[in-house]
Amino acid sequence: MEGNKNPLICDPTTGVCEMPGTQPAQRGDIQSSEAKPLTITYFTDPICSSCWGIEPELRKLKLEYGNYIKFNYHMGGLLPDWSYNSGGISKPSDVAHHWDEVSRHYNMPIIGDVWLEDPLPSSYPPSIAFKAAQLQDEQKAIVFLRTSRELLFLQKKNITRWEHLSDAAVAAGLDPARLKADYEQTAEALFQKDLELARSMGVRGFPSIFISDKSGQIEFVYGVKPYEVYTKAIGKLFPEAAKVSYDKSWEALFGVFPTLTTREFAELSETSIAQAEAALEQLKQAGRLMQFHTRNGDLWQKLK
Repeated sequence: MEGNKNPLICDPTTGVCEMPGTQPAQRGDIQSSEAKPLTITYFTDPICSSCWGIEPELRKLKLEYGNYIKFNYHMGGLLPDWSYNSGGISKPSDVAHHWDEVSRHYNMPIIGDVWLEDPLPSSYPPSIAFKAAQLQDEQKAIVFLRTSRELLFLQKKNITRWEHLSDAAVAAGLDPARLKADYEQTAEALFQKDLELARSMGVRGFPSIFISDKSGQIEFVYGVKPYEVYTKAIGKLFPEAAKVSYDKSWEALFGVFPTLTTREFAELSETSIAQAEAALEQLKQAGRLMQFHTRNGDLWQKLK
């Protein structure tokens, strides 16, 4: 991508949402996990459409290789503001059609209408909110990030607005009052540390995934890539890593991940999209699942 291109124009060919004026990633200083042999240092952004596209691969990695890997999430600061005016993008409404195209490419539901109805001025507020969520609970913060993305990509919610961040916090089991206090008092400094780390490691776009072992060796995977690219990098660093066989039943999958897109369910259940659609529709008809339908795909949730 060109160096001055707007960061919200993500390249489906490379699978990257890239920031302008940045240098290629470096083999920076990564802190490995003490308990697990490998660490994934993941630089992302709440409004990165390619990062939504990589969710099926990340979720499968957690199921098959989670015993060996600690996942560290860092915010990268995709959209500071709307000072960009390049790559055919000069205002928020220009992003709407692009997001529909990205949705079709990744077969992950994204509705670009938020850029027409209630556009976001920056990705910094939800990024800072994520850092506030991490102060409460690392795993719940990941659920918070996922829920924030669902609100943005499927429900067209402007996740810079506090009411939507509060909703995501409640859904993730976080204390929204504490989240707001941490957001206002301490989380911005943590976000700035993430930005400094990203700069020091030469992160220029998202998703950026650094897989490291305890000796400091690093495999870097840039952008959305086939699942085998990630597993090959894991095997190169830790040949002893054996793929774990997991329960692929719908009950087990929805027990681990409260919501799944059709493509995610297909990937994790190792079925075709057509088979996944048929199975999910049957479960909906049986009253087991709830469907959130959009023109670009569906999100499914287990009914209690």
